[in-house]
Amino acid sequence: MALFLSPKAITLLFFSLSLALYCSIDPFHHCAISDFPNFVSHEVVSPRPDEVPWERDSQNSLQKSKILFLNQVQGPESVAFDSLGRGPYTGVADGRVLFWNGQNWIDFAYTSSNRSEICDPKPSALSYLRNEHICGRPLGLRFDKRTGDLYIADAYMGLLKVGPEGGLATPLVTEAEGVPLRFTNDLDIDDDGTVYFTDSSINYQRRNFLQLVFSGDNTGRVLKYDPIAKQAVVLVSNLQFPNGVSISKDGSFFVFCEGDIGSLRRYWLKGEKAGTTDVFAFLPGHPDNVRTNQNGEFWVALHCRRNYYSYLMARYPKLRMFILRLPITARTHYSFQIGLRPHGLVVKYSPEGKLMQVLEDSEGKVVRSVSEVEEKDGKLWLGSVLMNFVAVYDL
Repeated sequence: MALFLSPKAITLLFFSLSLALYCSIDPFHHCAISDFPNFVSHEVVSPRPDEVPWERDSQNSLQKSKILFLNQVQGPESVAFDSLGRGPYTGVADGRVLFWNGQNWIDFAYTSSNRSEICDPKPSALSYLRNEHICGRPLGLRFDKRTGDLYIADAYMGLLKVGPEGGLATPLVTEAEGVPLRFTNDLDIDDDGTVYFTDSSINYQRRNFLQLVFSGDNTGRVLKYDPIAKQAVVLVSNLQFPNGVSISKDGSFFVFCEGDIGSLRRYWLKGEKAGTTDVFAFLPGHPDNVRTNQNGEFWVALHCRRNYYSYLMARYPKLRMFILRLPITARTHYSFQIGLRPHGLVVKYSPEGKLMQVLEDSEGKVVRSVSEVEEKDGKLWLGSVLMNFVAVYDL
């Protein structure tokens, strides 16, 4: 018996087959992983959003922040002040470290010796991604209180330092235990000059940070740089996007952020647990940097709060792989990952790991994104790798 289909059914069948063919071959390379033939999707074991209780900031307090230096800085990820209280200093998307002298921004330091016109100002922080490996991309900044030297974690150039007068920074280390640093991210300095820092992945560089997020890559490392031996060793490996680092006030441990999992991990430096790690806190979102204030409390900047879309994608890598192969841009995927809209969010934890304070701009009206929180003189200085300003919130 012959099978007859109506014109509508034929049209629907043709459309479905055409869509399936288009998705399978992705002729225009819209797929988020089209340029990554060796892309692997890893499982990320993280708590469900409802398993991490926290009290929302119903006042959207970060909307009261002041916007400073609008359009004068692009992507000021880290904010630092020197031992004399001068600053801020911040690393920006074109590879420079800038210093605010109270009246103007002036060039303080560079991390790349290969700078050229391709590093000249561009309209947005993301405009620099293509040439970051040439121009440099300074991320974490810390001053050595003993010497006045500024230590820089550059995503491409590794760990560097520059003297109090600034200039071209000197590379300290670009590999550890025979493996190159691919995505140096943040650092902190102990009282004896030891530097603890993160390498977010040995497979993905910062210009491919979206694919790093999507993959759940587990090759991140936390490292220690010995200024006497002038070499770095790995303290913790197999991490999923390690990021911010901050030493406790008493120096007994440091905490570091594991971005994909949404946790603060603690690495013990002293006592019976020295050399071991544990979970300091599960966070209400996915973190970037962490900083210790004068009271020994930890301020954590969160890219976004937890949501069920990112949770399901994390727990089911085969499902994630299927969705990533669809002809949908990486930025669209990332938009779903962060909950479809920008969300400024910072949290403060006690030295024991108890959540103490939450500050939000859930509508992204003023503070759309936060990469770092630096507390100084009753104010929070908020930097963001994506924004073109520094925000200041009065406590």
